[in-house]
Amino acid sequence: MKRRKILGFIGVLCASSALTIACGAPNNVGGGATNGTATEETVDLAGQELTIYSGRNEELIGPLLERFEEETGVTVQVRYGDTAELAAAILEEGQNTPADVYFGQDAGALGALQLEGRTRTIPQNLLDKVDSRFRSPDGQWIGISGRARTLAYNINLVEESELPDSIWDLTEEQWRGRIGWAPTNGSFQSFVTAMRVTEGDDRTREWLQGIIDNDPQVFRNNTTTVEAIGRGEAEIGLVNNYYLGRFTAEDPDFPVAHHYTGEDVGSMINVAGVAILDATDSEPAAIALIEFLLTEESQAYFAENTNEYPLIEGAAPPEDQISIAEINPPSIDLSSLEDLEGTLALLREVGAIE
Repeated sequence: MKRRKILGFIGVLCASSALTIACGAPNNVGGGATNGTATEETVDLAGQELTIYSGRNEELIGPLLERFEEETGVTVQVRYGDTAELAAAILEEGQNTPADVYFGQDAGALGALQLEGRTRTIPQNLLDKVDSRFRSPDGQWIGISGRARTLAYNINLVEESELPDSIWDLTEEQWRGRIGWAPTNGSFQSFVTAMRVTEGDDRTREWLQGIIDNDPQVFRNNTTTVEAIGRGEAEIGLVNNYYLGRFTAEDPDFPVAHHYTGEDVGSMINVAGVAILDATDSEPAAIALIEFLLTEESQAYFAENTNEYPLIEGAAPPEDQISIAEINPPSIDLSSLEDLEGTLALLREVGAIE
């Protein structure tokens, strides 16, 4: 297995294709300074190649990757696909995988690769750009953008005074026939996985059964859920924050707003993030990509184009949305959301999915 060990941190110089490397070693590579000191050398990225397996679609991140190529001279090859399927492909391909970087749609898949030892430690100076809640505690992956779980509700049908303080309130009789959900959707399943981590399987089963007993309207995904809430087919629904902006952009009077519950998984923030794969021989370019994705310009791209939350300190939230600090999401190790199979089994057990 070819492996280039690049120690320490790098900074992309946007005016050229060079980068600076400080030779203080990350935790999982040998050599270099170990006492926090570092020496620097310049490495030319021009002509290097980087293969990305991306669970984020081409329409979303293609423009960013093209700009990265222009600024660094790195040639980027991307395999787009389903987040979980691409993670499974990396595990199956083993050390023969052509992938250098994995760009996952949610933290659970990133955690699964970390659990199998398929990731490398990201330099600390890059990790420090993102709040510790939104990266691997072990430095094995880093969040690039965030999406908050929220309750979307029809402002003409739901009074603010009756909005639930907790997702557990949705199991009460007053919400019978008024809830919309999409149990086959990946983001909903990540939310249920987070509930299993924080509350345990028994309590999660109790919540799922309570919602089912309240006769929810079942939708295919977040988009159709928000659309139906706008039409009044459902009055309140569990979705991600960024879908509403797609409707209000077309219709400023679209009658739906967001509500965040208090410090439970109903207001969790999951991330799309990046991991450097263990078999890469293009680590300088992989680290440069992370540096690029965490620049102010790239972070603003996510806020402005996808209504996702940028994760670097000081970045403005998406337009017309509250800040992460105001949401006050629960503290949870997002790496622990890897057990999708357990979540699917529980959803089948209660009859939420087939």
